[in-house]
Amino acid sequence: MSDTARLDKYLWSIRLYKTRSEATDACNGNKVKLNGAPAKPSKGVKVGDLLEVRKGLVLYTYKVKALLEKRVGAPLVPTYADDLTPEAERAKTKAPVETFFVRRDRGAGRPTKKERREMDQAWDSLYDGID
Repeated sequence: MSDTARLDKYLWSIRLYKTRSEATDACNGNKVKLNGAPAKPSKGVKVGDLLEVRKGLVLYTYKVKALLEKRVGAPLVPTYADDLTPEAERAKTKAPVETFFVRRDRGAGRPTKKERREMDQAWDSLYDGID
């Protein structure tokens, strides 16, 4: 076994992405950093390297413990990568999703232009000041 592995293959092997092409797309889309720098899919990963993977709002951080040839089962992943993601980042996945329902009578049809404006204003007032 060599002392490096392709980044996209490694990300797929430790189950961060369902397919290798998803891992490749993430690398090409600057969603993956290797030791703090954006990395291409063919970049070599070594033991001790630090990976940062952006998935949605969360920035996951992993340290490479060992390299592997094939995809492994989920219970074996901790033997190949240390998850260093802070709890504050993990909490972003559990953030409450605010739902906004406008009650309409059954059979009332689509909202009129005026009703739609009122709904949009109510929605905007909920999210004013949120970045």
